[in-house]
Amino acid sequence: MVTGKDLLNLGLKSGKWFKDALEHINAHALAGDDLHAYLDTVKPAPVIPLLTEPVPFHENISADTAVEQANIDYVRQSMQLLMRTPTVVAGAIMPDACPAGPLGTIPVGGIVATRNAIHPGMHSADICCSVMLTNLGRVDPKTVLDAAQQITHFGPGGRPAERQFALPADLLAELQANPFLNSARSLRTAQEHLGTQGDGNHFLYVGVSRNTGDTVLVTHHGSRGVGAALYTQGMKVAERFRQAISPDTAPPNAWIPSESEEGRQYWAALQTVRKWTKQNHLCLHDAIGQQLGAAVQQRYWNEHNFVFRDGDLYYHAKGATPLDPKFMPDITGPRIIPLNMAQPILIVEGTTTGNNLGFAPHGAGRNLSRTRHKYSKVGQTKEALFAEETQGIDARFYFNRIDISELPSAYKDAEEVKRQITEFNLATTIDEILPYGCIMAGDWELDAPWRKKKLAKEAARLAAQDEQADESALVEE
Repeated sequence: MVTGKDLLNLGLKSGKWFKDALEHINAHALAGDDLHAYLDTVKPAPVIPLLTEPVPFHENISADTAVEQANIDYVRQSMQLLMRTPTVVAGAIMPDACPAGPLGTIPVGGIVATRNAIHPGMHSADICCSVMLTNLGRVDPKTVLDAAQQITHFGPGGRPAERQFALPADLLAELQANPFLNSARSLRTAQEHLGTQGDGNHFLYVGVSRNTGDTVLVTHHGSRGVGAALYTQGMKVAERFRQAISPDTAPPNAWIPSESEEGRQYWAALQTVRKWTKQNHLCLHDAIGQQLGAAVQQRYWNEHNFVFRDGDLYYHAKGATPLDPKFMPDITGPRIIPLNMAQPILIVEGTTTGNNLGFAPHGAGRNLSRTRHKYSKVGQTKEALFAEETQGIDARFYFNRIDISELPSAYKDAEEVKRQITEFNLATTIDEILPYGCIMAGDWELDAPWRKKKLAKEAARLAAQDEQADESALVEE
């Protein structure tokens, strides 16, 4: 009878698979060559170690201030750790590069190419964060922004039932057919979150083409709760593979083998989420155009937070704009690079070069975190900062709460980013959308239900303390 000790003596690693293997071996009295042949079919794959040296990556970024240099140093150190992940074959960082987590995780403005591996942590929870542009012709920009404010939806949660958009039947069928997407919660979110933009740096921007004078609408958002749920599940599956095949890999860099059944299903789920996100943009653009009675002159879009495939290579773009058409088979126009609410949106074209891996920056990026930026403005009121930084544009916050972490000063210098795009031959600007105004979520958490509940609880506690103190005073009297 073969025992677990016998398998250990053969140099095999113990695990849950031992039980089933031993039952099969003893039931069929396997021995000798037959035993080894069977074990070859069921034993775990050898553990994959980290690469001894990091794979070289392209740095398309330079510093002109001490703060910028500190940012680059952190990004460089993080990439050097990340590029030792066993699946990695190439990488690059863009002028908008900035940290997006602890050392060793992919930064914003980073591109990492891997072979036969999909890394959920490298696209993060905001899957398919993207921008869509619609040219509405010679329409008054203020009219467009006013209509958009009535139609769009920012903040947490989804639309109330009476304001929801129809979810296309073919898209619903794709969601239902994929095990990563077919939970009751995901399907409900797919309906409720359609036509919503979330918060943070997502925006609705109205401007005028420098080339034509036409009024242009641009939206920026991702896949909302649909993508967030897929990311959570993807990380769990990737972690199971990490523990089995590459335990030395950092958990944020865990991967799903693309040729596994889970890998095929996850890749399909990413494509469905991409379709959902495109539809999310379309709902808003079509509704605004219909309300205005404006004919669409031109429309195109691109994601900048996604995984792109070229054969057995998977390009993980964490905030990087794809230039090469092979990454976007449905491309219908040039690419869109926003900078900040007070600056023009760049319309660019470009090709794959030796240093860009087929990508350009996705925006301006940050040198300081949101919190550190807010601390840097201590002593100045939100109202004063808003008035100073939005002078000349019609900037609005959906919740009427100024969020200074989204004002222009929170981002890298737009002119410097544009200069570096040229310096590193990343893309060619063919038009600019000059800003009229924009809508962002604003600091909605000030009025969030959880915050109100916390404040009410604290108020009740203080009231109880006061009442107890009053009763104690009466007793003493």
